[in-house]
Amino acid sequence: MTLDPGVVQPQSAWTPLTGAAHSIALEVLLDGPLTRSELARRLELSAGSLTRLSKPLLDSGLLVESRDVCDPVSGRLTRPLDVDASTHRFVGVKLTADTAYAVLTTLRAGVVATREAVLVDREPAAVVAVVADLVRQLARTDPGEVRAVGVGLGGRIVADGTVDSARYLGWEDVPFGAALEAELGLPVVVDNDVMSLTRAEQWFGTADRCDHFAVVVVGVGIGYGLVVGGRVIDRPDAGVGLLGHHPLDPHGPLCPEGHAGCADAVLTTGALTSRAGLAMRREITVEELLDLADAGEPLARRVVDDAARALGVLVAAVGNFTMPERIVISGENARLAEVGRAALHDGIAQGRSRMASELVVDVQLTGFAEWARGAAVTAIRTFVLGSRR
Repeated sequence: MTLDPGVVQPQSAWTPLTGAAHSIALEVLLDGPLTRSELARRLELSAGSLTRLSKPLLDSGLLVESRDVCDPVSGRLTRPLDVDASTHRFVGVKLTADTAYAVLTTLRAGVVATREAVLVDREPAAVVAVVADLVRQLARTDPGEVRAVGVGLGGRIVADGTVDSARYLGWEDVPFGAALEAELGLPVVVDNDVMSLTRAEQWFGTADRCDHFAVVVVGVGIGYGLVVGGRVIDRPDAGVGLLGHHPLDPHGPLCPEGHAGCADAVLTTGALTSRAGLAMRREITVEELLDLADAGEPLARRVVDDAARALGVLVAAVGNFTMPERIVISGENARLAEVGRAALHDGIAQGRSRMASELVVDVQLTGFAEWARGAAVTAIRTFVLGSRR
């Protein structure tokens, strides 16, 4: 299968940016439009240096000049620098065990269109075909050119886009990025889904360019992302789910790897539905459990509060070990932190010194479209900066 003529035009990434050019592009992308005087002030550059450094960015099309405004510093008319968000498009895809969720975004990660498709067959070639079809469908919905594709999935990913292991898909050593790139003729970056979500939070989310924050994901598994000094900590072990095995209750149930009362055994979707099912004596989904607890049903309330308190202990541990400016709770079961808010804060207090500063905790209720948007942000970062850093 090849791309339909006129639908997606293959484009190579911009030349990787370094030093001051990288800083100029990033400031404009995240906060633009910005006047030259404001950019020079932020980056401590002379007017001449800014003009020299920004010219190649304008020539390449990465930056554009917007319409005239009055410069508040000089009082003269000036054309602020901005990015051409209307032309550049990116596709992000989130893969679960049974579905591919895809979004088309602008250069600033604004979602333009969404699509999804069931994964009838988890064989890599079949998944490549499904994802390629979604990219083509999304490309037809908008006149902008798709520049790159990002794919996020739960697992351990090698830098060249090879999926070293993905438990939910049953993959090991799958060169997925290269296969999809060959099919589409577009740059493709494959990333661990929690890392992608963390990158999106840093640039375009509630973290708001915070230099030091953590993301705790609660869902089918437990995920963890960390940003220190403005850099996402992206080590090979990031896709292993290490935080899921942090001990919370020594007398708790066993996780699949035999750990008693770890986060995986207490906070995941399977753990919540298992305990709720025993309490309610019937099958129950996490969403129904949360609805019942919110309405005051006693058994559901007990299950939710116990889990939320354990989540608070986990959040406190993250705060103690990494001392972030804020912690973002995300994932498909993040609502646990809202319905069990009082118990969550009890758990945080249980795990923190009374002399410690108060933890800033943001709860992000995310669906799979937000996960796909995170994958698009990884593509955006790679396209603009030359790496997903």
